[in-house]
Amino acid sequence: MRKTAVAAALLAALSLTACQSTDDGKKPDASAPSTSAPDAPGATKTPATGRTGQPAANPERTPAGSGKARDTGTGSGTGSGSGTDPAPVTTACVGENTKVTVSQVSRPINHLLLTLTNTGSKACNAYHAPLLRFDDAQAPTRVMDDSRPQAVVTLAPGESAYASIILSGDSSENGHTAKALTVHFAPRSGSGSTGTAPDRLTLPAGTYIDDNAAVSYWQSDMSDALTF
Repeated sequence: MRKTAVAAALLAALSLTACQSTDDGKKPDASAPSTSAPDAPGATKTPATGRTGQPAANPERTPAGSGKARDTGTGSGTGSGSGTDPAPVTTACVGENTKVTVSQVSRPINHLLLTLTNTGSKACNAYHAPLLRFDDAQAPTRVMDDSRPQAVVTLAPGESAYASIILSGDSSENGHTAKALTVHFAPRSGSGSTGTAPDRLTLPAGTYIDDNAAVSYWQSDMSDALTF
């Protein structure tokens, strides 16, 4: 009974002290850090929330890729070729594999045009200049050296070469009217003729020639031939 009275007296004293502390007008310091109670054993800790109230994301780390690119493309190629250049043309254009014609032209005056066409099945070379003789002349017609082309004229089957013929000059000497023209073909060496049969052509009526008559080298273009 005595112990009960002592405990009641002690409890009354503590209550009085707490009331006095409140009455003094002192308030707890708001800046003082608060001490959180330790988590109870077995309690689950709630993760921090963001502004939307959802738990902060905790993305899983993706392991670095270890795959290798596979090149599945396949390809194959086939090709063939002889790897050899065509043989050079060495066959001369002669009467047997060509056709020669002669014609008048309006410009330049006092000129004729000689046309050589490959009628064979293989290419041939029109070497140098045609070797001409009017009627029964003993000497061949003069060749114009300044008309030499940069390269030999090669004719595929069906192609043509051209040569111009000057009939007379300003000073006419030993002029006469010619009726026929004999055409010989030059070899690769340019010396003499090929020895094959020449072509004999009939000249346009009234063809007048003198000692100034001359012939150009074979040209691959008609307009080039008529510049001489």
